[in-house]
Amino acid sequence: MMAFSLSDLENFLAVRATASAEESYTAKLVQKGPAYAAKKLGEEAVEAVIAAVEGDRKALVMESADVLYHLLVVLRTRGIALQDVVSELERRTAQSGLQEKASRPAG
Repeated sequence: MMAFSLSDLENFLAVRATASAEESYTAKLVQKGPAYAAKKLGEEAVEAVIAAVEGDRKALVMESADVLYHLLVVLRTRGIALQDVVSELERRTAQSGLQEKASRPAG
């Protein structure tokens, strides 16, 4: 069995985003725009936090999947490829987390 990856999910979303909004939740989110998609991402993130705090493993797994899905939808609405995020993670992991954090502008 081949492993499912976030790249696979990104490719799936690319196809679903072009479907009719009546047939595809992804298309509906994309058509409603970045602000709407980001709001949905925020809602899912809060639900994941609640599941983590409550120690509900099953809910945390499910909500985490929702967070990843909605994050990829938000990235799509802003024209950002998953590879751009992966490249940033690669850059950050080339140094310690404390060094990376210290290199960010204050804000």
